[in-house]
Amino acid sequence: MENTISLRKNKIFLRLAAVALSVTASVIFVQLFHYAGMISGLDAAVGAALLPMHIPVLISGFLCGPAVGFAVGSLSPVISFLISGMPTSALLPFMVIELAVYGLVSGALSKTKLPLFASVLTAQTAGRIARAMAVVFAIYIIGNESLTLASIKTFILSGIFGIVIQWVAVPLAVEKMKGLRKYYE
Repeated sequence: MENTISLRKNKIFLRLAAVALSVTASVIFVQLFHYAGMISGLDAAVGAALLPMHIPVLISGFLCGPAVGFAVGSLSPVISFLISGMPTSALLPFMVIELAVYGLVSGALSKTKLPLFASVLTAQTAGRIARAMAVVFAIYIIGNESLTLASIKTFILSGIFGIVIQWVAVPLAVEKMKGLRKYYE
């Protein structure tokens, strides 16, 4: 009985540590891209094109499961915003929704026999659909007049290069670190 409680406490601690580490990596990753954008004169366009925050979220979901993936996806944009103001307050709720779904779906798919590339593609699609639905909700239900349906097309097209990078980077990283999964199951 005591060993079971100790094991549960260890798994909770490991999950919390994974969330903290993944959120930290996500925020640092975003800052590096933000500074690269400033230096190059492209500013936020670099982040919008390369989607640096998405990679640690997907990896944490695949390695640590849906709860950790969801937490990392939900917290990363909020912590980044509090530290740097990026993403902007207008984009923040949409990124939280998108990245939370990325983390949740990648974590859920980590338990399946689906090939890793197909799982990445599925998580990306689910996250992008969730963000698009949130934009539609904001326009038609809340009455947000600063958004248009064209903004859905814009965020999808602006992130194409980042999506392709994720197709390569996420499976490679997950394969290299897949031994970590045993600590979270």
